[in-house]
Amino acid sequence: MSNLVSALTAPMRFVARRAKRGEDAIEYETCEEFDPSKYEHLAAPFPQVDERDAKTPDVWVKRHPDLVRLTGKHPFNVEAQLPQMIDYGWVSPVNLHIVRNHGAVPQLKWSEHTITVKGNVDRKLKITMDELASMRNITFPCLVTCAGNRRKEQNQIKQSIGFNWGPCAVGNTYWTGVPLREVLKKAGVTKPGPGRRFVCFAGPQKELPKSYDNQQGGPGSYGTSIDMETALDPSCDVILAIKQNGKELHPDHGYPVRVLIPGYIGGRMVKWLTEIEVTGEESDNFYHFNDNRVLPSTVDAEKANAEKWWFKPEYIINNLNINGAIAYPWHNELVDVERKSYTLKGYAYSGGGRKIIRVEVSLDQGMSWRLAPFFTEEKPRWAAGSSGDRAKHWCWFLWELDVTVSEMAEAKEIIFRAWDQSQNSMPERPTWNVMGMLNNPWYRVRVHKEGSMLRFEHPTQAGPDKDEGWMVNMANKAGGHLNWGWGGSGTPAVP
Repeated sequence: MSNLVSALTAPMRFVARRAKRGEDAIEYETCEEFDPSKYEHLAAPFPQVDERDAKTPDVWVKRHPDLVRLTGKHPFNVEAQLPQMIDYGWVSPVNLHIVRNHGAVPQLKWSEHTITVKGNVDRKLKITMDELASMRNITFPCLVTCAGNRRKEQNQIKQSIGFNWGPCAVGNTYWTGVPLREVLKKAGVTKPGPGRRFVCFAGPQKELPKSYDNQQGGPGSYGTSIDMETALDPSCDVILAIKQNGKELHPDHGYPVRVLIPGYIGGRMVKWLTEIEVTGEESDNFYHFNDNRVLPSTVDAEKANAEKWWFKPEYIINNLNINGAIAYPWHNELVDVERKSYTLKGYAYSGGGRKIIRVEVSLDQGMSWRLAPFFTEEKPRWAAGSSGDRAKHWCWFLWELDVTVSEMAEAKEIIFRAWDQSQNSMPERPTWNVMGMLNNPWYRVRVHKEGSMLRFEHPTQAGPDKDEGWMVNMANKAGGHLNWGWGGSGTPAVP
């Protein structure tokens, strides 16, 4: 475990630049030791087009063939196999990073693309990519994850309206971009006020089939919004990103520019950014209302539509919740019982900049727990680590725990849970919701003894064609519904 100790005792250094005369009196932080050449191999796209894209609108986009496709050939919604991602370490490769696309990838050119800044601003702007790139930019690491991470588990309880994300709807990379507050300042917006309560973002028009008449962003656009306080707060690190791991963005990740909002769900980070609008009300874009909500478990899709639950502001989700998973042992992995030891591995993260402070593993179905060492290569941004909520942690934490194979052989399951600095923890049971979002119960891997080998079984496997996993089998035996997932009888524990 020496690598874990060294990572904890030797974090990255950061350098601060004092604002020049006329700028706000704050300190801007960026990674002093970020060397793009060090991460070139993690930024490179796959060298050729996947044959599965040959007859789709994305035939020109190069993609890694190992990515698990969750919605067929098109649109492109994918995650890596979790062990493959973990094997790369703390910094993820771009070509295995989560992708969430609602439609075709727009073919945009750096030389032609612009961002319009409008609404309740003092100066309307049309910013070219060269102009954006010439502005002061910062680089820092940040986790991006979909609010639907681990949704396939929810779909075994009861089918949600979302597709089957597994436990790797994540990616932890370095991002380079211009602080949003700098762009707003050029437009004359420096503080919230009447008519300046929200910042709305939108991608290209006529990109998607669904939209409202006269919606923010225009017809067929993907749009959403954040509050002005978050947009202007330097410690929230909201940027217009133009690079990932030191290279220009891959088309699937928003080339030439996307919004990055650390600690938030990926659904707020609009790709292929075309428009920024300052308004007094939140976005009225179709996707702002009809996506990324956690409704009560008693509300199904029919009720949500009939009673307009999508428009109730208290159910919108912005910050991520605490979550994580076990990567090793992986699903159907075999371990010889004669082997002496094994290293369990996984990840944990939380939203809002909250630090993971505790990782625990149980081999006796939650009767007792042992602490697992964990690490990050991120130094807290904007404040000392002991200063609480002002010290921002935007990245995932990787954890490992050495155990004996003999004690694994005696276990019915391996259980993982984590805690963050606000004492948020992963619950024992899931709570179903109609969108299947923010699913974060204890992660359980079952142990099966098969002759001289141990075989491990995860709850599900990502994708529509993977009808396997202990939770899938349990749901099939129960007729498709698991009542313990929404307050009924039963338990997820091994019988």
